[in-house]
Amino acid sequence: MNTGPETLIALDQGTTSTRAVAFDLRGRALHAAQRELPQSYPRPGWVEHDAERIRDDAIAVTAEVAAAVEADGHRVAAIGITNQRETTVVWERKNGRPIHPAIVWQDRRTAKACRALAAAGHESLVTSRTGLLLDPYFSATKLAWILEHVDGARTAAEAGELAFGTVDAWLCWVLTGGRVHATDASNASRTMLYDIGSGAWSDELLELFDIPEALLPEVRDSAGDFGETDPDLFGSPIPLRGVAGDQQAAMFGQSAFGPGEMKCTYGTGAFALLNSGPERLASSNRLLTTVAWQLDGELTYALEGSIFVAGAAVQWLRDGLGLIEDAAETETLAAEVDGADGVYLVPAFVGLGAPYWDADARGALVGMTRDTGRGHIARATLEAVAYQTRDLLEAMAADGAPRPDVLRVDGGFTRNGWAMQFLADALGVPIQRPAVTETTALGAALLAGLGVGVFSDLATAARAWRPDRIWEPEMTADLRDALYEGWKAAVARVVSR
Repeated sequence: MNTGPETLIALDQGTTSTRAVAFDLRGRALHAAQRELPQSYPRPGWVEHDAERIRDDAIAVTAEVAAAVEADGHRVAAIGITNQRETTVVWERKNGRPIHPAIVWQDRRTAKACRALAAAGHESLVTSRTGLLLDPYFSATKLAWILEHVDGARTAAEAGELAFGTVDAWLCWVLTGGRVHATDASNASRTMLYDIGSGAWSDELLELFDIPEALLPEVRDSAGDFGETDPDLFGSPIPLRGVAGDQQAAMFGQSAFGPGEMKCTYGTGAFALLNSGPERLASSNRLLTTVAWQLDGELTYALEGSIFVAGAAVQWLRDGLGLIEDAAETETLAAEVDGADGVYLVPAFVGLGAPYWDADARGALVGMTRDTGRGHIARATLEAVAYQTRDLLEAMAADGAPRPDVLRVDGGFTRNGWAMQFLADALGVPIQRPAVTETTALGAALLAGLGVGVFSDLATAARAWRPDRIWEPEMTADLRDALYEGWKAAVARVVSR
């Protein structure tokens, strides 16, 4: 048996790719492998994945990275899994065959059902138990749809012949050869079936959505024991010891372990999570209350806000308007003008996320004059990301959350130094970008390290995090607030209610 230095593998199954990354115990990425994951759109508003493709790609990338680690003379101590959240898979227990394509978190086919449940007065029950809004984004109505539309599914489910899981549970089943049907508390909290107060599946919600309990996975610690991989997959069994949804894993990878600590991941959209510790903060401002992770049976909660369009707005400048050829140009263009000159972009291309949750809002570019040029529009696009982030911080503060002393950021958008400086200015909070930008994968690896015992506690795991760059606020409070008032006026012109 290999007795070389210990490494941890993170299996990061996302919406557009499946990746495996090996880390040493100092948080340095050693090897990585990736497979692109196509999406299918069988009808308008429907989004599906091939669950068997996810299975095959997950095994392939993990095998590739494990082989590279072994070739270096290192030993894989454990595997951690992080995943696209809410995406729903149902499979046959006897043979592991999915009975329907995975229904992706983006899928809106159950919007009508959600509206009907809300109109019947059920949203308050859903929110009080789960911390979520009654929305097709989450898993419950996707699962109910499969049971209603796949021949024989309900009968088989009631007989205990089917298994449901988000992608993490599907991968645990696959990697252990069907021996483990389990999820972690962070993923369970995104199904709209889990009572995040009691830490258990909710009988009331199972009845509301007509879901047989026999379908459900066991809920375990995020740094828990999820079995071992089938020996036939990677040559020898490897412990599975960490599981978390992608945004929670990113928060863990940012070492935002204490109440009031906050991270925001900026990609196509953006997700901000603020650690509220053992206190479950109920939002009055349409934020989500979610489980950050569960360790040693103890739940840590977070407030979450979603921005639908962040980096995607820069892509629109490039692909939609032809205003730039490369995303990096926006940094130069924004710096060439003294200000946006009253121009605001409200990038509500697919509606507005938190705290508005307005699916009918549409984008607008306001405040233009004859003097408006490329630099003003590029600057307004970058500024919009900062203003939307301030929207989330204002909503969190209104919900009683502590104001963060610093915001830790990750994602492709954070490579834009000008945008990060403006983010610090717009928030009045220092911005920290980590040296290890693979924070989602790193979080899964750190959880696995805790679960297998190579890290003794959170303080030891936190040593894997270190800053790359810090941006301090430079703008006066008066200017900061005046610019934000202009943003709110621009948003008021596009919201539908």
